[in-house]
Amino acid sequence: MCLQKRSGAQSYYFIGIGGVSMSALARLLHENGACVRGSDAAESDLTRMLARCHIPVSIGDGEKIEEDTVVYSGAIKEGHPQLEAARRAGKRLVERSELLGAIAEGYPHVISVAGCHGKTTASCMLAHIFLAAKAPFTAHIGGEDLSLGNYFSSGKQYFLTEACEYRRSFLSLKSEVAVILNCDLDHTDCYKNEEEILAAYKIFASQAKRTIVCADDLRARAIPHAVTFGQGDADIRAADIKKKDERYAFTVLERGEETVRITLSAIGRVHIYNALAAYTAARLEGISPQTIKAGLEAFRGVKRRFESIGTFCGVPLICDYAHHPREIASTISTAEKIAKGKVQIVFQPHTYTRTRDLMADFVAVLKTCPSPIIYATYPARENFIFEGSAAALAARLPNARYADGPASLSRRLREDLHPSDLILVLGAGDIYQIVQTILDRPRT
Repeated sequence: MCLQKRSGAQSYYFIGIGGVSMSALARLLHENGACVRGSDAAESDLTRMLARCHIPVSIGDGEKIEEDTVVYSGAIKEGHPQLEAARRAGKRLVERSELLGAIAEGYPHVISVAGCHGKTTASCMLAHIFLAAKAPFTAHIGGEDLSLGNYFSSGKQYFLTEACEYRRSFLSLKSEVAVILNCDLDHTDCYKNEEEILAAYKIFASQAKRTIVCADDLRARAIPHAVTFGQGDADIRAADIKKKDERYAFTVLERGEETVRITLSAIGRVHIYNALAAYTAARLEGISPQTIKAGLEAFRGVKRRFESIGTFCGVPLICDYAHHPREIASTISTAEKIAKGKVQIVFQPHTYTRTRDLMADFVAVLKTCPSPIIYATYPARENFIFEGSAAALAARLPNARYADGPASLSRRLREDLHPSDLILVLGAGDIYQIVQTILDRPRT
């Protein structure tokens, strides 16, 4: 890896190794011969996966670090015992995005997928396309593809990665192809307004040899670009769109010429955009339309992206990672189209600053729901702010109900639930794990 060449480092310790991106990077370094260990606050599916890959994981923050280089993520707060001990010991400290950028430098071709929404799905779609093309590639994914997981490698020619805008971390990437899906205001703890976040995206695009943007996104299309995709006026667009049970099929037009017809398995119209973005990036790398079609049609979905995980009181329960008002609106719309009865919304706000600063947008989306259940905020890296709390959000919604634990959530769900309903659980925090504790148990 390029980072090793620069520093001579061969051993790494990851603080917060159970994070989806951190665990993928740990596996990548491990597979390339580095000695890798790490710690995390709690055991999880990802830490157990790392253990199966023979990467030791310590739970808690008491383990002494002997390694040359310490990797930490933005979720690790200043004052973390291991981080401070490593700093005092003179260890080399590397933030996650810096490591990602250094690793990417070691690949001849880098494709980075950015956007406030959809980048995990589009990245997974790209991975399936390169798999179908039998191209030597490595994929670093900020979520878990249902078949490939959050990391996959078949070679070192192409590096496919999500490019996260949080704290401008995507500026560490120098891409051959940069994909920009959308540019909504988010992460208001580090971006003051839409102009600031758009400026960051423009810098990200300027660092790439070629840029692909969504022509249908008002902000994204303001970014200087080489190629556009979309459902309207775009270089590569979807035409003759049909649906069955919210699964979409469409014909791809390249500058007006029909190439292939694609039928997606993932539920929701938004995936047309994700598929077009992946299609466009793959075409710039010389992959044929028929191979792209095979890859996209092999894609089955991503964990926590409109994922059916079981039932509660016999009612189907779907989980989705949506935590921004625009994502929430799109996901609710999809759920309403497939539900036989009403859609019972459970929403867990993610971070106090996002909830506070986008409060009007959250209220506008959720007030259309009959009786949403607002679950206690997942704070992530933040301290309590009442104005951005779940309680403050619930107080602004006339028919909202509040829950702050599995027992109260279970009780709230039972209050007005009918067999024909559908439960839609939204949020990027620990609500996914919480609802699994109240699901109906399979009969044995």
